[in-house]
Amino acid sequence: MFVYSNPDPIAVSLGPLHVRWYGLMYLLGFVAAWWLARRRAARPDSTWTPTEVDDLIFYSAVGTILGGRLGWMLFYGTERLFEDPLSVLRIWEGGMSFHGGLIGVLVALALFASRRGKRIADVFDFTAPLPAIGFGAGRIGNFINGELWGKPTDVPWAVVVDGVALHASQLYEAFLEGLVLFAVLWWFTSRPRPRLAPSGLFLVCYGAFRCAIEFVRVPDANRGYLLFDWVTMGQVLSLPMILIGLWMLAAAYRRNEPSGNYR
Repeated sequence: MFVYSNPDPIAVSLGPLHVRWYGLMYLLGFVAAWWLARRRAARPDSTWTPTEVDDLIFYSAVGTILGGRLGWMLFYGTERLFEDPLSVLRIWEGGMSFHGGLIGVLVALALFASRRGKRIADVFDFTAPLPAIGFGAGRIGNFINGELWGKPTDVPWAVVVDGVALHASQLYEAFLEGLVLFAVLWWFTSRPRPRLAPSGLFLVCYGAFRCAIEFVRVPDANRGYLLFDWVTMGQVLSLPMILIGLWMLAAAYRRNEPSGNYR
């Protein structure tokens, strides 16, 4: 076990301007996604251009921020939204939802595909391995902020917070939803796969990892457990991802349509 040292969530202060580690983690995620996408686009058999990658990351960033904030307010902060509607604009106060961000990104990618004349499924597949580094970085940002802790435990790797040993569920998520998810999807997409297979695998893996970690993560105080004293909002939102992902994988291999991301 080790004691949580309460690190300063502010990385740099420039007068009244405070740059937080959490915000830097988002920036790191977008930069990593851009670099990885550029690498894939540079392959001789890729149908993507560098300019398309730049536009893709821009659309994704807008979708992530807007969707993540709106999703958190709807899924976890409804009371706050009713009490202070303008709080939806104060992103720096915290409160971002992965599931809301996912919906926002899907809408943004669909708009990008329409404007670029690409198949929506191909855009989803190309994007599938890109956000995992950002997921991991974001969870490390949660750890620095001292939020989203897990349940009390006596495991040797527990983190002592205010005298109580807790699961560092943020770091569990950084490992599974970040490192492991990236490794699996980057390997899987390293060669052509049937259309929609990468997207399906992304949904299955993320949904399964999130559902598993929710068993040791403490749910949001204003939501608590929704059913049976163990079902959380995160699991309710992740289960459809697993089911849809399994359906997409089965359909992809049954149809065996070639990906439009490769010549």
